Amino acid sequence: MKKLPGASADRLVEAIIEGIQEVKGKDIVHLDLREIPNTVCDHFIVCHGDSSTQVEAITRSVEEFARKEADEKPWHTEGERNGEWVLMDFVNVVVHIFHRDKRGYYALEDLWGDAASKRYENVA
Repeated sequence: MKKLPGASADRLVEAIIEGIQEVKGKDIVHLDLREIPNTVCDHFIVCHGDSSTQVEAITRSVEEFARKEADEKPWHTEGERNGEWVLMDFVNVVVHIFHRDKRGYYALEDLWGDAASKRYENVA
């Protein structure tokens, strides 16, 4: 389990965003947690899919793009079986892939509202 240097983490964040966009993941938000004290990682990436099938496709695409574009793989992944909330832990980058119905319930963006955030347009 290694923490990536800044440039490598930035490259991983970009690769993950591309992987989500490749399969039309919705409402992508990058939360930069580096200025927040006592966080478990430096970056959260949050998105959702409209079905459990799309959540699974986003998960696979993120894995593929992280491996190809940043030479990284998740240290740990959980939630793949139910397709409602998949968490992919790349150590200092954590990806949350929700089913649309669950995203509003957990409202991670609101919990981390003091973090710098960047939203990405949905790909048509």
